[in-house]
Amino acid sequence: MQPIRLGMVGGGNDAFIGAVHRIAARLDAHFDLVAGALSSTPEKSLASGAALGLDPARCYGNFSEMAEREAARPDGIEAVSVVTPNHVHAAAACAFLARGIHVICDKPLTSTMEDAQKLAAAVAEADALFVLTHNYTGYPMIRQARAMVADGALGPIRVVQAEYPQDWLSTPLEKEGLKQAEWRTDPARSGAGGSVGDIGTHAHNLACFVTGLEVEALAADLQSFGPGRVLDDNAHVMLRFAGGARGMLWSSQVAPGNENALRLRVYGEKGGLEWAQEDPNYLWFTPLGEPKRLVTRNGSGAGAAAAAVSRIPPGHPEGYLEGFANLYAGAAGAIRRKQAGEPPVEDDALLPGIDAGMAGMRFISACVRSSQDNAAWVSL
Repeated sequence: MQPIRLGMVGGGNDAFIGAVHRIAARLDAHFDLVAGALSSTPEKSLASGAALGLDPARCYGNFSEMAEREAARPDGIEAVSVVTPNHVHAAAACAFLARGIHVICDKPLTSTMEDAQKLAAAVAEADALFVLTHNYTGYPMIRQARAMVADGALGPIRVVQAEYPQDWLSTPLEKEGLKQAEWRTDPARSGAGGSVGDIGTHAHNLACFVTGLEVEALAADLQSFGPGRVLDDNAHVMLRFAGGARGMLWSSQVAPGNENALRLRVYGEKGGLEWAQEDPNYLWFTPLGEPKRLVTRNGSGAGAAAAAVSRIPPGHPEGYLEGFANLYAGAAGAIRRKQAGEPPVEDDALLPGIDAGMAGMRFISACVRSSQDNAAWVSL
């Protein structure tokens, strides 16, 4: 089967996440990167394209030019990855969706609720797919955890705890010229949420993905510990889920000793689950009144949900890049079914899309509003 012709917006030479998306896109040979508007200026875009071996004629100065010209080519791109800072997501995605080009977009959805609503409307009108890369949903043991919850192994859910601490913004790197820190701490580019938007949305999304529950209300206390920093770099959030479950969420980028310590704990009437991103191939399951059990990725206790997104033998770790690749592989299958006029399949529902994106935007907005009102409870 021929690879899907892929373009990329953002992700130039000095961008971390662009390289991650390119690796994920080609890991299973489903995509072939053929075009890009890779940087904010035509000169940088051309240089980045040259480094990747792209045809100079298909290295564009901006996404609008790229969308128009690629849509007019008989061999134009069929899908595009949008890996820019948050404030560009909506306009770029809309430009390609309007031309029937499928969009794979980095999270969060965008920087403002107004732009998010415009993008949601564009997705609803488009004859093209929209996928949001909440990559942790592609981890095998997260799929295993979701399946166990859905199968009733935990019983009705009572308590959900999610956390994502990092330490990389413990010093004001945004004042030292680090590009990743500069835009992530700038509300004009990042949006109203700092840590809660950048990594808190991952914790929120993971809690909802695994449990199948939606957050109905929250109370948030956001802090900005970095000197002169406008956006939050630490957040404590209490959660009320539909159906009565309660939860807590902590996101921080000023927690020394933590790198990417995303963790999830889910407790029901019959048992509990624990998972840590930095040790991703292990899932701990404790049936009530019984010893704790270790479920491994493609060994002890794991089932079809984990096996479907596992590639390599037991004992060899899979994680961040493979999680992204699982979403790209899922997107490729959905795109090919769309192109063939075939109906979606059950696994397509595992792909985060516009609904997950809008849920994340509501979560960020509610956290900011709650914190501004002295951590008052806010409905989503």
